[in-house]
Amino acid sequence: MQDPIEIKVDDKEIQQVLKNLISKTENLRPLMKNIAGIMMDSIEENFEQEGRSEKWEKLSPVTIKKRSKKGYWPGRILQTQGDLAASITSKYDENSAIVGTNKVYASIHQFGGDAGRNKKVKIPTRPYLKLTDEDLNQILEATKDYLS
Repeated sequence: MQDPIEIKVDDKEIQQVLKNLISKTENLRPLMKNIAGIMMDSIEENFEQEGRSEKWEKLSPVTIKKRSKKGYWPGRILQTQGDLAASITSKYDENSAIVGTNKVYASIHQFGGDAGRNKKVKIPTRPYLKLTDEDLNQILEATKDYLS
């Protein structure tokens, strides 16, 4: 009868890597803080460039005329006085990163739709709360870095 074959694997290094990974996933708050920052930077860029992956539709002549009378033209789209851009906030915890605004009128600009008295004004979609593929890749890389 043959002697049994015995293979020993020294997996201390693998065990340590797994232990570190488990430890990092127990508290994702630092990662979520980083992701919230990436999203805030992205939104600031959206306002700065008036849309990135898809440029925002230009203002209507009527809107430009109204803004001119009030001294707000020339200017930037969605930034008559900067209240919407300034209202963007972020929050994060151990499990999530969130950006948003508390402005009542914010959704009409994000999604477009009918506005004004009797809903006679058509507001085009101007997605300012939007992440580009580059932003998503940055979040992926931040996640990989955090977990490595």
